[in-house]
Amino acid sequence: MPREPKFFDLFEKSVANVATAARLLADLFENYTKLPQKVARMTELEHVGDAITHQIMEQLHRTFVTPLDREDIALLTERLDDMMDFMEDAANAMLLYRIEQPTIRAQELAAILVTMTDELVIAVPHLRNRSKMKEILEHCVEINRLENEADTVVRFALAELFDGTSIIEVIKWREIYEHLETAVDKGEDVANVLEGVVLKHG
Repeated sequence: MPREPKFFDLFEKSVANVATAARLLADLFENYTKLPQKVARMTELEHVGDAITHQIMEQLHRTFVTPLDREDIALLTERLDDMMDFMEDAANAMLLYRIEQPTIRAQELAAILVTMTDELVIAVPHLRNRSKMKEILEHCVEINRLENEADTVVRFALAELFDGTSIIEVIKWREIYEHLETAVDKGEDVANVLEGVVLKHG
């Protein structure tokens, strides 16, 4: 079967863009300065991600023989896009709610997102070569471990929120934590799609 390299190029572009966004988000939480500029940059990256998603879906409609199952191409694209969206939501909420200072737990979750996207950046190019596809699985296992680690961080974060924090701050931070946690969950969803692809084709 002929293989369409453009899909793989676009997947790698998409995952690289998501990784750039994760590093920007981590920097936003670690170096809490120039917030409007950083949030504007995050929005730019989200728009880049949307453009890549559109290109992949357009390619999917135009290609008769696809290198992977159509539903897997669509799912992988959508989950990467979701991950990007929730990271942008977290950044926007910091600006919108005029958060004075990030919490250590938010910094920890952003760092987990960086590590998770780094794993994806290594894993996704292996889709190009069936003989290397099985190498994706070790990255999927690590991403699953990172998602479990994030769950623990969120539990601590919520417990700390209800320990003498004002109700207004509780409402703001619950939403920010939810965005961060969902971004991590979407990262695990990407890994689950990749694992399914390996089991079918690897």
